[in-house]
Amino acid sequence: MNDSVSRRDFLTTSTAAATVAAARPANAGGVNGRINLALIGCGGMGHGHLKSVISAKHNAHFSWLCDIDRTQIDRVTQSIGSFQKTPPKRTSRFEDIVADKSVDVVIIATPHHWHAPIALAAIQSGKDIYVEKPMSHVFAEGRLIVEAAKKHNRVVQQGSQMRSSPVTAAAGKLLSDGIIGEIRVAKAWNVQQRGTRKVVPDTTSPTHVDYDRWLGPAPVRGFNVNRFHRNWRIYQDYGNGDIGDDGIHDLDMARWGLGVSTHPSRITAHGGDTFYRGANKGDREFPDNMMVAYEYADGRVLIYEDRLFTPYGLHGYDSGNAFYGTKGYMIFSRRGAFNVYFRGDKPGPKEPPGTRTNRGHADHWTDFLEAVRSRDPNTNASAQIAHLSCGLVHLGEIAFRTRGALNFDPQREEFLNCPEANELLTKKYREPYGLPALT
Repeated sequence: MNDSVSRRDFLTTSTAAATVAAARPANAGGVNGRINLALIGCGGMGHGHLKSVISAKHNAHFSWLCDIDRTQIDRVTQSIGSFQKTPPKRTSRFEDIVADKSVDVVIIATPHHWHAPIALAAIQSGKDIYVEKPMSHVFAEGRLIVEAAKKHNRVVQQGSQMRSSPVTAAAGKLLSDGIIGEIRVAKAWNVQQRGTRKVVPDTTSPTHVDYDRWLGPAPVRGFNVNRFHRNWRIYQDYGNGDIGDDGIHDLDMARWGLGVSTHPSRITAHGGDTFYRGANKGDREFPDNMMVAYEYADGRVLIYEDRLFTPYGLHGYDSGNAFYGTKGYMIFSRRGAFNVYFRGDKPGPKEPPGTRTNRGHADHWTDFLEAVRSRDPNTNASAQIAHLSCGLVHLGEIAFRTRGALNFDPQREEFLNCPEANELLTKKYREPYGLPALT
């Protein structure tokens, strides 16, 4: 279970994702090479992806907009007006999009609990997918998407944009050349001041919202504004807390820098509520601080930490990475910068913030759409790459919830001698919104 493209192979053959995309053969897609897109989830990230496609002037056409909230479709429709003459069709049912054979690509920008059901249905209907991070809500979903994409020859891209950033390429070239020696430990952090929301009672859902469909595979409960738009991330039924929201970006970069292409074999986690306690915690279902250590079979170690009560970062970055080598170390941030240090903290090469594209959004989309045209499944954040990085989210969360030091079999993808942890690799789905029958 290796990455389809290793860090060394990718970074020594390209200086940016655009270079990779330009080298691919441009096969026709859609009418006159046009790619027909459908956007499922018209909130903040969905709207952002639409703007990225528009600004990059790709030969693409939005055929459908899908959301359970009509007002969000209205807002996105206004942005499309200047991009294409024919307005897209509108629906609250993703099944309408899956059934449309003219759709080439489905963009999934829903809450996490809807990612896998939509992704698997779209892949099996012959569509390529761009899915927001994390690709999976629970661990087992990732393997299902990997196998479905392989079986149906579909292209998958997870929204891990830093995989395509020029900053990542520049930092990776130095790491591959051995500037800090052999990298044995990588660290990822996500330290921000999140705050909490006051607990409020349930109310009637808005008339313009299909709330039952928003809940989808999650358990039935009353409508609550704290669990709806933008706020759902802190509840286990819909999201993965900070480790799966912002932290997945930093975990993905830590795994990339460490150069590991398998799951860890041992996971330990601890944390809790050290600042937002009692009434101040609200109804958040994740801790305000957590630390996870992932040990790999060859002795390499990946460390993750988040703190959600600090108005400051580490080494100047709220989200970042440290790669520790035998000759020196590198501080890297998805904010668009890196710094190399040697013995005695002697500074080496650096990339100051803002001198290059920060997060690689445009390059990531170029990489994906060119892969769609060329039928090359090896995107910069393919299903396999996404599964290995999302696996860190899920394994870390399971270790925290079981309060144990867990041994994991990377090949069989199961915990050793811990039935409680293995049960958390998957979940129950509410019908009729569960995973589609796999073909």
